[in-house]
Amino acid sequence: MKKIMIGLTLLLLMGCGKEFKNDINFTGSSTLAPVINKIGEELSQNKTWDKVKKDLPKKNIELNVTSGGSGLGVKSLIEGTSDFGMVSREVSENEKKKIKDYKEFKLGTDALTISVNPQSPILTLTDDISYEQLRNIFSGNYKYWDDLDSSLEHKEIIVVTRDLSGGAHKVFQKIVMGDEDVKDDVIQAPSMGALTQKIITNKYTIGYVSFGLANQNKGKVVPLKVNGVLPTKENIINGSYKISRPLLLIASGNLSDTETIFLNLATSNNGLKVVESLGFIPGK
Repeated sequence: MKKIMIGLTLLLLMGCGKEFKNDINFTGSSTLAPVINKIGEELSQNKTWDKVKKDLPKKNIELNVTSGGSGLGVKSLIEGTSDFGMVSREVSENEKKKIKDYKEFKLGTDALTISVNPQSPILTLTDDISYEQLRNIFSGNYKYWDDLDSSLEHKEIIVVTRDLSGGAHKVFQKIVMGDEDVKDDVIQAPSMGALTQKIITNKYTIGYVSFGLANQNKGKVVPLKVNGVLPTKENIINGSYKISRPLLLIASGNLSDTETIFLNLATSNNGLKVVESLGFIPGK
């Protein structure tokens, strides 16, 4: 009888105890990835989890950040391959239904600035562009800069977007393009950084650059007004600049101790300072 009781006790302990998971995995938005990496640096300085919280094991802190777009962030939560999804767009109701016990945490706000090279032909004429002109450019109805205005150079407009299935483009499609598709031969950049670089290196290029990256590259890219509204912090917050998007961490189920520690840091004053330091608008 004594042996049976001991056996049952051991089985219960084995069943109840969970092996401590010392790594946190983040997947998704390339816009949000540098923010998470930067916040993670502060946490990783502690080296082991017991230095952060005494009752945690002395195991190395491991934070793994993989970018690949907001869609991948959502997918990773649906498939259970990541602890947090990084998403820089609204998560649809249909997507939320596929994620068990869906949780969402907003770190800040970004906007898509319509940006050009400082030597762009359009800047010899204006620093403002309309939604209609944008639809004509991105759909391919306007192929050359003088299609926009006859006084401009007869040079091809180089149009660059993010991956058409990604979060940034979904925001642009919904707010700017509506039912009209972008042209088939549009250049799809693999990351927002690559998109920004295309504009920096070619004066005939136009694209949508993250507000954060536009701030990080002042003088190298020039954000245009859209329908007379400049993408400033004030205009994004008050909603007068329409092409904006949230910066979200999403999760499934109850957060572990280590995940809660990271989230508390990310939403603390220190975390929000990191969001702001990278050019985004922190908080709700």
